[in-house]
Amino acid sequence: MNYDWIIGLKSELFTTLIIVVLLLIKLGKGMRNGSLLQITQLLLLVNLALAFGWNGNGFLFGNMFQTSQLFGFEKAILIAGVYLLVLVNHQWLEKQEHLPEFLVLMLSALLGMQTMISAGNFLMLYLSLELATIPVAAMANFDLDKKRSSEAAMKMILSSALSSGILLMGISLLYGATGTIGFEVLPQALKADNGLQLLSLVMIFAAFAFKLSAVPFHLWTADVYEGSPMPVTAFLSVVSKGAVAFVLTSTFYRAFQPMFETWYQLLAIIGLITIIIGNLFAIRQDNIKRMLAFSSIAQVGFVLIGISANSPAGLASVIYFVLIYVFSNIAAFGVAAVIAAQTGSEQIDDYKGLYTNNKLLTWVMALALFSLAGIPPTAGFFGKFFLLTAGAVRADFWLVIIAALNMMVSLYYYLRVVRNMFSTETAQPTVIIPVTVKLGLYLCVAGILITGIAGWIYDYIAMLNR
Repeated sequence: MNYDWIIGLKSELFTTLIIVVLLLIKLGKGMRNGSLLQITQLLLLVNLALAFGWNGNGFLFGNMFQTSQLFGFEKAILIAGVYLLVLVNHQWLEKQEHLPEFLVLMLSALLGMQTMISAGNFLMLYLSLELATIPVAAMANFDLDKKRSSEAAMKMILSSALSSGILLMGISLLYGATGTIGFEVLPQALKADNGLQLLSLVMIFAAFAFKLSAVPFHLWTADVYEGSPMPVTAFLSVVSKGAVAFVLTSTFYRAFQPMFETWYQLLAIIGLITIIIGNLFAIRQDNIKRMLAFSSIAQVGFVLIGISANSPAGLASVIYFVLIYVFSNIAAFGVAAVIAAQTGSEQIDDYKGLYTNNKLLTWVMALALFSLAGIPPTAGFFGKFFLLTAGAVRADFWLVIIAALNMMVSLYYYLRVVRNMFSTETAQPTVIIPVTVKLGLYLCVAGILITGIAGWIYDYIAMLNR
């Protein structure tokens, strides 16, 4: 009997197993939140190990589901992101009355993202994207006693419904123009100078741009991020964006390769505008979650420029950057979550004097922000360097130069937080950090340092794409 299908689906099957275990615990006698979180963390570690090993190239279900070592690595990054989120948000999660439901929703979204990465045609991609989106909308409304949480969920549902409708229309037009929606056969079916085909490309990109919060499809982002609970904001900013970035890269490189001359300019220009707008709006923010929201928008712009390279270097640089972004952004959100849990504050000005009594939180936040800003020798610098280097091969050099100059603009709002933390004007009370949260922060710091120092990681990613 051939068991290759089990190997191909191992990450998805194990994620499903974790969901089933949580549901059984919920339906049974229940369990203390602390013990439940420990079990979930252990199972996520096992899933992470499985995602890294035993990955082969193949396809299942009539080529609707595809596997490869590269896809396995991308899934491992997403699982690592979820694992770190569970660690650094331990305080918030432990207080939740409906913790099993929240974890099931988060893992269901993860399952959708995993199948989305392995999608072999647009139908599978669409279904997986819906599975990855709907649970997150429910998660955004998890602070049931806060009106802004409900507003965030409503805005996300409406924006997601619009983007899903646009994606479905684009897929329909593409099928009408080519007669197929399979990624492997689409390049041969694409016709030159076909207006319907071009319109479908624009609509599909617009749907992805909604999910990525690329300008001008970003208007929902800041409000949803601010209104959602901290773990949900971090999940949207890190795991969700990372998954969509992987899928956008894979889809355009495989399915729309013959239309490269059209879409690379679109991605490069939208990417540049996204960087500029994201940075300009981030400067004006006083709320840490809104600031990180617009920061994530600016980071998306760099990803789009990297994708526009349409090369193995472009693909490797996108995956490498997302890996770095997971560690950097989760570290920043982790510190913000600890402070918000104990002080109830999300304002940047309230970080003044944090260093006096909370040196660990200060240094972790500073390192995370330095990495997000792309300050050498942090990992974020190398991530953006590889993205811009890859983009410079295809895109106009002036686009890349302007994008690089915008890294200087981002220094203002990142260093504003750092300046406040090291200020001696006021002193914040000592914040008690649980052991689990410390572990998550230490892992994020290690990830930032190792991915920046160890050059072989980028080489390994590039090797997986061969």
